[in-house]
Amino acid sequence: MSNPTSPTPLTYRDAGVDIDAGNELVERIKPLVKRSFRPEVMGGLGGFGALFDLSNKYKEPVLVSGTDGVGTKLKLAQQLGRHDTIGIDLVGMCVNDVLVQGAEPLFFLDYFATGKLDVDTTVAVVGGIAKGCEMSGCALIGGETAEMPDMYPPGEYDLAGFCVAAVEKSQILDGSKVRAGDVLLGIASSGPHSNGYSLIRRIFDRAGRPADVEVGGVTLIDALMAPTALYVKPILELLKLHDLHAMAHITGGGLTENIIRVIPDGLGLDIEASSIVLPPVFDWLQREGAVPQHEMWRTFNCGVGFVLVVAPGDVAGVSADLERLGLAHRPIGQVVAAAAGGERVRIG
Repeated sequence: MSNPTSPTPLTYRDAGVDIDAGNELVERIKPLVKRSFRPEVMGGLGGFGALFDLSNKYKEPVLVSGTDGVGTKLKLAQQLGRHDTIGIDLVGMCVNDVLVQGAEPLFFLDYFATGKLDVDTTVAVVGGIAKGCEMSGCALIGGETAEMPDMYPPGEYDLAGFCVAAVEKSQILDGSKVRAGDVLLGIASSGPHSNGYSLIRRIFDRAGRPADVEVGGVTLIDALMAPTALYVKPILELLKLHDLHAMAHITGGGLTENIIRVIPDGLGLDIEASSIVLPPVFDWLQREGAVPQHEMWRTFNCGVGFVLVVAPGDVAGVSADLERLGLAHRPIGQVVAAAAGGERVRIG
């Protein structure tokens, strides 16, 4: 009786996971990540958990956490081979959110998943994340790189980000100070940021993916891939100088659905449409996609990436400091008493 044939020995690499590539990745991103570290970071990369010392910075710290991705802008980045700034988008979507409550982003963790690890691509992506953290004063304290064969088509990857921030309990912005008559100051976006890209990609594809079209002095592709503006450092500086009533990050849901999130019940918004001039990239999208105006308001930031709710008497001072801090802005409306049973947001 013959012996059965012995099975061919298999390794993890045979199954599609390259441990050596993962180790190379860690070594290449270490210097990028280290540049984002703050004094409160304890230890470096490689531990099972990341340590952050909060003991000497706050009296009554309240932690504020947020998580997000970059939506289908990720798909466009992969189609165009633009991997170096999508990480800035990831950071921006998280840190700008926690900033709304007056919180300072402390540290950030990322999750990168792909079917087969391409070290150069991953270094470019993580390098963008590290740069975004550095620009926001937020430490890239850890993360996870997952190589999962058969889970993703070749060349594709997925991203998620996680941010923890802190604010003194007495300084939390929760909308309770908002009053009728408060002014909405809209701060300029850098482009579509990371919202509305399922519609953007549909319009871009229908237009034939033009590479030679220019909008506002840059190529359409550069305008669509412009990384999300990071508002953290200038807004934290502004908070030291002024008593802001509320803030809003204009993300998914656009102007009609985000500002109202920080406005108390019984109050509404009167947004002046004439004050919002669509930047060239949004003008192109609306024209090429024949997108109705109301759909523009609820899908895109339309050139307004962040909004401050300010008492009328403070507008001049806040505006002067925004100018000094390099943040283009303009009044876009005001807080009003909400009509009983009516719409709380009016754009007209």
